Amino acid sequence: MDLLEKIPPSYLKKLQIIKEFLSPYTKRVYLVGGCVRDLVMGMDVKDFDIEIFDIEPKLFDSLMKKLGAKGVGKSFFVYKYDVFDLALARRERKVSVGHRGFEVTLCKDEKEASKRRDFTMNALMINLFTKELLDLWGGLKDIEQKKIRIIDEERFKEDSLRVLRAVQFSSRLGFRIDKYSCEVMREIELDDLSKERVFWEFEKMFLSSWLHFGLYYLSALGVLKKLFDIELSKEIFFKTAFELQKNRDKFEKEYYRYCFLYILSKNLSIKFDKIARILNSPLIYIKMLEKQVDIPKVADERFLLMLSLRYPIKEWLGNYTDDVKKRAKELGIYDKKFDGGIKAVDLMKEGFSGKELGMEIERRKKMMIERMIDEQVYSKD
Repeated sequence: MDLLEKIPPSYLKKLQIIKEFLSPYTKRVYLVGGCVRDLVMGMDVKDFDIEIFDIEPKLFDSLMKKLGAKGVGKSFFVYKYDVFDLALARRERKVSVGHRGFEVTLCKDEKEASKRRDFTMNALMINLFTKELLDLWGGLKDIEQKKIRIIDEERFKEDSLRVLRAVQFSSRLGFRIDKYSCEVMREIELDDLSKERVFWEFEKMFLSSWLHFGLYYLSALGVLKKLFDIELSKEIFFKTAFELQKNRDKFEKEYYRYCFLYILSKNLSIKFDKIARILNSPLIYIKMLEKQVDIPKVADERFLLMLSLRYPIKEWLGNYTDDVKKRAKELGIYDKKFDGGIKAVDLMKEGFSGKELGMEIERRKKMMIERMIDEQVYSKD
């Protein structure tokens, strides 16, 4: 099968431009990394990495300028052209602390170049000229078996962020990390990672479909303990994992990214925004989690109506329980706050203004809710 045919026509056309442009200089031009993995898995691809052999840096720099590509990592020989990252094939060796502390040298061998990749599934290569798929580390078999496996222990340990990448890949793809790779990852300290880099990987997990996989490896690899001094008991782990798995299709798509932290915080009995703050999350996360309330034993109409004075039930992250969404929609409070037909202009005619106006609106809305509940109880009797 020609995997290149799976690429959307608009991208394939630009890929053809790159291929023809480089044709006079080399025939060893490869699609590499995650884009090849996603093509193999039949997933959508929007970003492409291209690795190029047999061109010297000075000529490569000149060619990239002619192509209109911009240097985004010249010390790593990386250039950006539309959705394509073009780079010379290279080796990387850790020489100092930090994610930029690598010595980079050019590489002439495909297997040696792919050895710097983190996992076998990310080391696949497709030659743009021959369309040959190179699988030098058993990545195809690992994808088939839904397995995440490191390529080289020594190289892997050079970048501790790869532990978090393993977690988010597991959570995104529903893959398991093989036993040996887990053992290697448990030995890696994570104290050299900036909070920004940590959150970047966590957010990919927050948006994933297999959140319970992410939770498992955050615990099993010691990530929660090392980064946040949080240990999950078996009871809390299983409760949280079950809740994430069972309800993933019920989570509101618009607010899906917050659900992991909401459920974990709830089950740990800590403030909803605490982990978000520890993670150095953007303000949007903190504000969303600050306004959340716990899930009551019974989310009855009074609870939902009172909560809807603050915000629409759609914004309550606990709305996946029972038949909350259905009942909130019937009450007209799922997409908007409860107003009870009470208008500020009418109260202003009665002489209310300023702070008193707001307080009176709130008081009358609550009275209206109590009247509705009383009428509902009376009608049942």
